[in-house]
Amino acid sequence: MPRSMAWAIVAALAALFLFQGVPVRSGDATFPKAMDNVTVRQGESATLRCSVDNRVTRVAWLNRSSILYAGNDKWCLDPRVVLLSNTKTQYSIQIQDVDVYDEGPYTCSVQTDNHPKTSRVHLIVQVSPKIVEISSDISINEGGNISLTCIATGRPDPTITWRHISPKAVGFVSEDEYLEITGITKEQSGEYECSASNDVAAPVVRRVKVTVNYPPYISDAKSTGVPVGQKGILQCEASAVPAAEFQWYKDDKRLVEGQKGVKVESKAFFSRLTFFNVSEQDYGNYTCVASNKLGNTNVSIILYEISEPTSSTLFQGPGAVHDGNNGTSRRAGCIELLPLLLLHLLLKF
Repeated sequence: MPRSMAWAIVAALAALFLFQGVPVRSGDATFPKAMDNVTVRQGESATLRCSVDNRVTRVAWLNRSSILYAGNDKWCLDPRVVLLSNTKTQYSIQIQDVDVYDEGPYTCSVQTDNHPKTSRVHLIVQVSPKIVEISSDISINEGGNISLTCIATGRPDPTITWRHISPKAVGFVSEDEYLEITGITKEQSGEYECSASNDVAAPVVRRVKVTVNYPPYISDAKSTGVPVGQKGILQCEASAVPAAEFQWYKDDKRLVEGQKGVKVESKAFFSRLTFFNVSEQDYGNYTCVASNKLGNTNVSIILYEISEPTSSTLFQGPGAVHDGNNGTSRRAGCIELLPLLLLHLLLKF
């Protein structure tokens, strides 16, 4: 057996005994100065350095009980492990493209005066956070309960936080992998953001959309006054999820699109009833009904008659200023000048 191979085997056995709690020799088991742990991110290169002096005759690097290098001879098959230096002062190796399975203890074993000594360094591999599981978008009726899940991996273990993305929301709603909401309200609908952070890299963020279904409620509806022969509009606004469907009634009769002189126009959140030429028969009480699969609601709106503005009112218009005293004084002045004018004419003739 080659001498170098025999030495490497001895070094490996010495390191193995040390890991098992059996020192190689009292007073000679470790170097005078312990090596610091090495921390690198996944995908980076880790350099393991072992300080030596001129008393050292043999050197080797081991990973647990496996020999990586003995002197200049490479014993492992991993191409990522390379020898950086083997000098009188330093014996160093590098592990390229580090992964999590590279984490663990590494031992530098040297022989001085025919006595082996070892020093151990721990390689710590940090991994950026990654969200591996998150709840799908969810739709639920108001008053129900939901549970959102966000599972992330990383080294060290990432911190998970949930935040409600809404103008009305304030701060974080949970600092856990699971977000529980009981008796959900429509104000709690919207997007929820899961953030995974462990200070290795920028936080990873994913979002879940929560849709809260609720029955319609009418937010705005006003009665309107219109003169005969003019255009009149009644409007009804309602909030609902799913969006409400609207119907208009006068007394018990439903008004439909295409009815003569009347137009029904409905959008997602409002409905408009337009009269192009209001007649006496159009005045009265109208009912707007908003409904979806969860319920319905209605409101009464009155179309009532107002007097048509007169021409004098239109002429005066808003902002016109009237001063009755000034008008009277001007008329009085004209009457007082009339006798003087007549007297002047008589004197001429």
